[in-house]
Amino acid sequence: MRVLVRDMTFDGLGRVGVWRGYAQVSAADARAYEEAGYGAVWLGGSPPADLARVDELLAATESLTVATSIVNIWQSPAKEVAESFHRLEAGHPGRFLLGVGAGHREFDGVYRKPYDALVDYLDELDAQGVPRERRALAALGPKVLRLARDRSAGALPYLVSPEHSRKAREIVGAGTLLATEQKVVLDSDPERARAVGRQAVTPYLGLTNYVNNLRRLGYSDADVATPGSDGLVDALAVHGDARRVAQQVAAHLDAGADHVAVQALGGGHLETLRALAPHLVG
Repeated sequence: MRVLVRDMTFDGLGRVGVWRGYAQVSAADARAYEEAGYGAVWLGGSPPADLARVDELLAATESLTVATSIVNIWQSPAKEVAESFHRLEAGHPGRFLLGVGAGHREFDGVYRKPYDALVDYLDELDAQGVPRERRALAALGPKVLRLARDRSAGALPYLVSPEHSRKAREIVGAGTLLATEQKVVLDSDPERARAVGRQAVTPYLGLTNYVNNLRRLGYSDADVATPGSDGLVDALAVHGDARRVAQQVAAHLDAGADHVAVQALGGGHLETLRALAPHLVG
């Protein structure tokens, strides 16, 4: 029995997309995602304000949505990002979604409240004519989830479990995009797969916003202490054969997410995505 999550939602995102660092995604990769049936590619790693990579990926594909997850508000001025948005919209109408977020105090040297800075950034995007339905916010906790609901198309949670998808849906309500990221390891050997997953999860356990969110989800201090408990790693970087991984991805959809951005860990990310596609996108 396949786990089909093919239904389209939110203007072509589809139910399942691909999450990958923006510098790692080539035009050939984007074409491969589209051919496999994935609805969107989410570009992580704080893409610069010119969004030049987005142009390349949109030009290389026909229907794939390209989205940022996320543009860092401390690094990319809103006016410049808005100019890039309008360029992309003119060249490829309706195929770009602007994801923005406040990044991390630990990396960005931030001394201002991130929430206030997000509000100001959204105000500037408004002033520059970026429609709220074409932007989304990185959001974990209730306050920013509500901001995402009220000032954008919706929320882009990262490093979360299906329980977060359930709680987030309760906060944002119906009609608000909830597009969550899920790390996957296509390997049926638990120890080997967990080692790969832990490499990807552990760096985030030094970042306050992620640790606080995991505690809100019920994880203990022992769970979130570096390098992370086995249970935590298994939830945040799901593993197994293609059928089992697909079931765990679909758990976010069952819990209330509209879309899941799959981040394939380990070697051969295209091979992993192609193997999962028959179970995820039909």
